[in-house]
Amino acid sequence: MSLEDLEACFHEAVQYFWSTRESQHEKQGTSGKTDAGTRGAVTGGAQMSALEQLVVDLLVETGLNHLDVRTKKELELPGYYRPEKKWDLLVVSKGRLVTAIEFKSQVGPSFGNNFNNRVEEAVGSATDIWTAYREGRF
Repeated sequence: MSLEDLEACFHEAVQYFWSTRESQHEKQGTSGKTDAGTRGAVTGGAQMSALEQLVVDLLVETGLNHLDVRTKKELELPGYYRPEKKWDLLVVSKGRLVTAIEFKSQVGPSFGNNFNNRVEEAVGSATDIWTAYREGRF
């Protein structure tokens, strides 16, 4: 994939993110069940799927087998401080973990608080998986 193609695909993924957030928010509003604030725009869970697919495409382009890239099932890895963690994307090639990715977005009026929460999640997940690995859980 050329740099220009990557830029165009990334632009499309960003557009998809925003349009999906909007449609999820509208859908929740018509369902009669609404979350507080702008939470309804993200609880549908599909807003990151175009970015996820772009990452999959890039991983496969680097030479990884598409069958080694998991996005729908078998996404759990054992943890140390919790029994297991479900990731958004896993790559396991030749029996070895290549990468584990969790997609997160950061938007909204409570930027500071949300940012702190995302940092705590990232540090916690990294600590958990590295400790599990060090202790031979996988």
